[in-house]
Amino acid sequence: MPATTTVPSKLPRIAAPHVLRDTDVTTDELQDLIDLAIEVKASPRRYRQALEGRSVALLFEKPSLRTRVTFELAVKQLGGNSIFQDHRDGRIGEREPAKDMARNLDRWVDAVVARTFSQKTLEDLARWSSVPVVNALSDTFHPCQVMGDFQTLKERFGKLQGLQMAFVGDGNNVCHSLLLCASRLGISMNVANPPGYEPNVKILDEARSHASKSGAAIRLTSDPEEAVGGAAAVYTDIWTSMGFESETQQRRIAFADYQVTDDLMAKASGDAVFMHCLPAARGEEVMDSVIESPQSVVFDQAENRLHAQKALLLMLLGSRD
Repeated sequence: MPATTTVPSKLPRIAAPHVLRDTDVTTDELQDLIDLAIEVKASPRRYRQALEGRSVALLFEKPSLRTRVTFELAVKQLGGNSIFQDHRDGRIGEREPAKDMARNLDRWVDAVVARTFSQKTLEDLARWSSVPVVNALSDTFHPCQVMGDFQTLKERFGKLQGLQMAFVGDGNNVCHSLLLCASRLGISMNVANPPGYEPNVKILDEARSHASKSGAAIRLTSDPEEAVGGAAAVYTDIWTSMGFESETQQRRIAFADYQVTDDLMAKASGDAVFMHCLPAARGEEVMDSVIESPQSVVFDQAENRLHAQKALLLMLLGSRD
């Protein structure tokens, strides 16, 4: 007998009209999303018609491997269709105002997934769009990445509450999203940055407020060894993100002592995992031996982008008329 393709009648849902920042998804919704992602991964055929007749526009101002491929596959494997417009067509709002693009697209598609340089671009699209707008990366947040990250951690450790994570490197968009989600899920987080590269103060304060309610702790330090000590997960990202290429040399100097090495990983818990959102500049923020070690879950993270984004689309579209 063939596997069933009946879509569950009571999918969890995201109440917010758009997902522009991590906290647009409530803590309960985030937990539901992680659990749904694990379920979708285990039983993909069950959901293969969930978005039948639905279309999603993918607007990308930046080059992409993981985000583009996983979103295109997510829509297709859920039975929908995607339309892709890439960075070669210019930035959103250059050829025509974002508010005009939004009001064209919402006549044709059921959701817009946008990978942009500026968070404001996403906010402009969402202001004028009657269909959900999803942040596939901006200069401030990367919510879709960390949804897959926390799915990966739950698969590895069986729980999230009470874990300790260390982030070593630039206090960038990935760091911001990790802070906002870890603090709500009860995961304590130590962040080690060179002076001048700390996370946004408002986001850090917001994360600390969430942590005070979940029982987690948020600590900022300039010492990578202090941050990594006893951690269950050690996370890093490239030193120079897209849009900051002119700072490459000064960042190499500033971050020289913030490389994740075998010795640094040895300071973490004995069963610790190494995490990276990719792409990685091997030999800069991480040694090749670390990323290729048994502790590395970077390709699990990459795979789980597909399943977490399926769960996100299901919760945004699959439970709505």
